[in-house]
Amino acid sequence: MPARAVGAAVLSAVFATALVRAQPAPRLPALLDGAGVAELELEAPLKHLFEAGSGDQDATVTGTLSYGDSGGGDTVVFRDLAVSVRGHTSRRETECTFPKLKLKLRGGGSIRIGTHCGDAPDNQLSAKYGRLANEKSPLREALVYRMLQAAGVPTMRTRPARITYRDDVAGRAPLTRNALLIEDDGDVMTRTGGSEITMEQFGNVASRHAGADAGLIAFGEAMIGNFDWCLKYAADDTYRCDDSKPLWNLLAFARGNGTALVMKDFDLAGAVVGRHAWFDTVWNRGFVPAKSPIEIEVLSQVQRTRSLLPRDELDGLRRHFLGRRPEIEAAIRDAPVDEEGRGLARRYATDFFSAIDDDRAFYRPVVAQSDVQIYVDPQRATEACGVKDVMRAGTPVNELRRAGAMSEVVVLDAMWRWAEKRACHNVQNGPVWIATDAITTDYPAAKRP
Repeated sequence: MPARAVGAAVLSAVFATALVRAQPAPRLPALLDGAGVAELELEAPLKHLFEAGSGDQDATVTGTLSYGDSGGGDTVVFRDLAVSVRGHTSRRETECTFPKLKLKLRGGGSIRIGTHCGDAPDNQLSAKYGRLANEKSPLREALVYRMLQAAGVPTMRTRPARITYRDDVAGRAPLTRNALLIEDDGDVMTRTGGSEITMEQFGNVASRHAGADAGLIAFGEAMIGNFDWCLKYAADDTYRCDDSKPLWNLLAFARGNGTALVMKDFDLAGAVVGRHAWFDTVWNRGFVPAKSPIEIEVLSQVQRTRSLLPRDELDGLRRHFLGRRPEIEAAIRDAPVDEEGRGLARRYATDFFSAIDDDRAFYRPVVAQSDVQIYVDPQRATEACGVKDVMRAGTPVNELRRAGAMSEVVVLDAMWRWAEKRACHNVQNGPVWIATDAITTDYPAAKRP
């Protein structure tokens, strides 16, 4: 080869090498950009981490993550990762033998991993919180995120994954399980262009001018059957909230004159776990006889929105979700998920659309007063719950029959008035009697011409 050609070849090689070196180092959040299921391998002393992390949320170990492009591209390796355990409850071994993880790369960002939690059978949910502790859960949760995104509800970015875990320190055989890659909170804040508002600072939706996202979230949570969340809509809102925790499994960011809200964490959603063990401590199955509990769960949250928003906003949200129905159904159809999980998601979505489809379905009979007392008999001789215990305005009822000025009804405790510590067995297990004139479908009241 002539000297000039050799020199040109050397220069080309040096220039190509310089281009490679000039490329920015890969960042962990970039794993969310790909399509399909991400194939990953994580090597770290996980046994040691799980033992330490159950009692120390700051415990970390060093790990290496390899990402192989299934399309034939080069393998990307992230070294010197700080690997930690995350989650409020999944760190407990009694809940998850393989808890959720967070990966952090110095200068390369962070990413969260929704793991398989454990290897329990499908018919066994975790004893305390009701998780589906096997590898079907992450892909079902990925589908839930995709449904919400298809509906235009603000959520974190995610991507389904298949991860091989290697723990050579413990001498364990490699373990390959489904997982879910989840955007880190800091990246969500950057994407929304706001500054974080903590749970302690939040207050409520009204004071934070967060109504634009709050309505979407109330309907979105109903569509997926999720109850592991809290958002205090007004100062007097007591639904599953208290003053110390007005925000749960949601992120809030101050932006301009308002607040952006972002939904997260759905591993306890009905569309993931399939059932809620606490169902009978809250609702009366007789509210819709011979129907699936899913319909009651969906109705409960759909009907609660009538106590949160004015009628024009409710109707606008109904139109919004109904307009997105083809995209939501396509997300369910195309998801990489087990067929039982796909069926669950489809049932929740179908019941949700049925509950908002027309005015008759949505504006069902409710009590519109806050002083309605409940009785065992039409003569009002015996109160059904505690002394002077009254219903909350907006509570749905199904009227069975009338006797004088009283109606026998089955109550749907959409406000969780008698859930948990304030149980009222008469409401949860059978019909009760209330004043007929307390029942209306005009709630919230329509504007009159």
